[in-house]
Amino acid sequence: MSEVKLPAELPAPKIGFVSLGCPKALVDSELILTQLSAEGYRTAKNFEGADLVIVNTCGFIDDAVRESLDTIGEALAENGRVIVTGCLGARTVPGAAGDANLVRQVHPRVLAVTGPHATQEVMDAVHAHCPKPHDPFLDLVPATGIKLTPRHYAYLKISEGCNHRCTFCIIPSMRGDLVSRPVGDVLHEARGLFDSGVRELLVISQDTSAYGVDLKYRTGFWDGRPIRTRMFELVEALGALAEPYGAWVRLHYVYPYPSVDEVIDLMARGRVLPYLDVPFQHSHPDVLRRMKRPASGEKNLERLERWRRDCPQLVVRSTFIAGFPGETEEEFQHLLDFMREAQIDRAGCFAYSPVAGAAANELPGMLAPELREERRARFMAVAEGVSAAKLERRIGCEMQVLVDAAPGLGRKGGVGRSYADAPEIDGTVRLLAPQKASKTLKVGEFTRARIVAAEGHDLIAMPV
Repeated sequence: MSEVKLPAELPAPKIGFVSLGCPKALVDSELILTQLSAEGYRTAKNFEGADLVIVNTCGFIDDAVRESLDTIGEALAENGRVIVTGCLGARTVPGAAGDANLVRQVHPRVLAVTGPHATQEVMDAVHAHCPKPHDPFLDLVPATGIKLTPRHYAYLKISEGCNHRCTFCIIPSMRGDLVSRPVGDVLHEARGLFDSGVRELLVISQDTSAYGVDLKYRTGFWDGRPIRTRMFELVEALGALAEPYGAWVRLHYVYPYPSVDEVIDLMARGRVLPYLDVPFQHSHPDVLRRMKRPASGEKNLERLERWRRDCPQLVVRSTFIAGFPGETEEEFQHLLDFMREAQIDRAGCFAYSPVAGAAANELPGMLAPELREERRARFMAVAEGVSAAKLERRIGCEMQVLVDAAPGLGRKGGVGRSYADAPEIDGTVRLLAPQKASKTLKVGEFTRARIVAAEGHDLIAMPV
């Protein structure tokens, strides 16, 4: 019998991928990469070695727009075959007729452009320009999908879009109104992540406090049990899922609504981390009204006092805008006084940046860029003073630390984070070399450490 020679299998196409922007965009990137892997595509380490490049963009502030456009240009120069997705893909050219797309105006050679949260549209473009037959017996994907974060922590997106119409923001025009994920789907994903080794789950959305509003808090099902599609019930269930793994659940983008009080009780009982990322943006009532911010800013100090009374270990992170149109020196001083009185543990501040399409651009009293930047610097000086004093008070305490880096099993030390530190945006805990020869540190595991010093935004600790 003559031997039948099968044609040599062609190598699977390689896709280059760049993910820019916020954690919500990162989750979109993970969904796309998961689908690419499921269909047998490989990832390339650089633009030149790829058959096609996907750039997931950010379009929120001017610096992010420039970075995205520059990255697209670099990909076109080095590869020539580029698909663009993300928030910048939904932006139009201000004043242009026919809703001209900004990306295509600047880079007309791109193969396709989609908006955010558009996995299928991206895959359709990939199929059109770089087809690859799928072999289900060869192309295997982890049950949790492809993650761009380290193995021990992951972002869990619970909703898409936003119902608010803040005057400085164009996210609703790019991502649409609030659409909450079914509560059973969210909890199923969370359990899969814990099973895969995730020890810190970071809950994200545009407005975590509003989870379920669009669904009128309807009852869903999880493991055969009814559960309301609402923030408290979701967070309570996430805490219960995390407990057997000893894992952390961290909440981001929590608006200061009265309903958050229920979640503070879960934090006080140790079910989820006593950490809240609350985007206050400003403190003065008149500025907040010009911003069209939800919730009542006048009651934020009262809320913070009550939250800390009920949960003394609570850490609050927030972001603010300095130099908003019409902001007077008196209003800015109100913000500085708020920072001193509110004692925000971790704070970031942006100098106001006019975003094309934002309603705030039409407000009277646009401040000079130099004044906006000067106020941002003054705010950060106050914020850093508050944060430094709080870190100093932790010296001598013993804390649980999640290890992020530990070369050589941590024999010479490592880097980790306490419950007060979200990855990428907060400080770290620098772990010194253990005094006991038997003590080792492993990435993704917890260790106890005694705080011995504070340095800038970080703590220094001795493993115990």
